[in-house]
Amino acid sequence: MNHNRRPRWLVIGVGNPSRGDDAIGPLFIERLEAWRASAGALPVDLALLLDFQFQIEHALDLVGVDLVVFVDASRTAAPPFELRRLAPKFDATHSTHALSPDCVLSVAKRLGQSLPEAWLLAIPGRDFELGEGLGAASRSGLDRAFKRLCACVIAKRVDEHRPD
Repeated sequence: MNHNRRPRWLVIGVGNPSRGDDAIGPLFIERLEAWRASAGALPVDLALLLDFQFQIEHALDLVGVDLVVFVDASRTAAPPFELRRLAPKFDATHSTHALSPDCVLSVAKRLGQSLPEAWLLAIPGRDFELGEGLGAASRSGLDRAFKRLCACVIAKRVDEHRPD
């Protein structure tokens, strides 16, 4: 590893902005774009990617990445958010159109890629109806998760966070 270069981080946010709390991923990426643009020189090379869902092609986006954070709304995450380490796992969610973040890592591993440190940032979502806006609880989780990830970028490290 070249210690003179900034680590390359990738944040992949997924969701549908037209489906209530499913907008968490896109809103998170939007906030990070604005923060990155106004923050000046960051200690990491922060790349951002937005999509409707995690897909098999995202395995290729991990090439040359030191750390990846997958951001998504979750029906099961405890409030305000969960930030947990991931490992490659080929699971039952795989198809050619939608994968879990663990499965994206598994695909990258099967391709012989060097895997980045990987994290899931799961923000609770409750209402995913078409045409609904982001709920108050999800907005609060989004706000707190955003502050946490910005602090992680500044510190150049991610630590697990699960609510008590």
